[in-house]
Amino acid sequence: MSEREQHEERLRRAAQVRAAQQSQGQAENGFDAEEPDNAGPRALRSTDDESARARLIVDDAVRRGEFENLPLAGKPIPGLGDSYDPDWWVKGLIQRENISGLGPAAILLRKEDAELDERLDGLYSERQVREVLEDFNHRIIDARRQLLGGPPVITKLRDIEAEVQRWRERRMEHAAEAAPAVVIDSGPWWRRMWRREPPAD
Repeated sequence: MSEREQHEERLRRAAQVRAAQQSQGQAENGFDAEEPDNAGPRALRSTDDESARARLIVDDAVRRGEFENLPLAGKPIPGLGDSYDPDWWVKGLIQRENISGLGPAAILLRKEDAELDERLDGLYSERQVREVLEDFNHRIIDARRQLLGGPPVITKLRDIEAEVQRWRERRMEHAAEAAPAVVIDSGPWWRRMWRREPPAD
């Protein structure tokens, strides 16, 4: 007999013992073991192998202490009193796993609009800036059509030429801040040569 078959045999025996104990306990409490299932909640018995196996597994887990110190032990279940939301599990997954890039287009576009200047400053050519702005404007127009529903889109279109000009100005400011100060020495070349220090020996 394989190890799996031995394990299943032990579970089957435990289920039978458990069912016999439950029926004996009900008989001692004044409930007939042959009472139909609709006789009352205390007379309900689960004698089938699957439910007995499930109870056995849960009881073993309780004995091992696997249900102790759970994160929400003694606390109210979050979101229990709210109105029913069919997408509750998706929203919970997004919040738990900190997933970005999912959600209504109106909210995603607002977030992207707030971070767009920083994204443009990381680009190196005017052509890249124009492509990003054209794509951004195109997605705003698509979202305004509300084909998939959702909250209204209040993000404004970006003027491409004005944004490219602003990108150039920001780029020049960053370059001026990063460039070291250059001292221009005026005067004839022989004076500059005379001031130069002799090479070290």
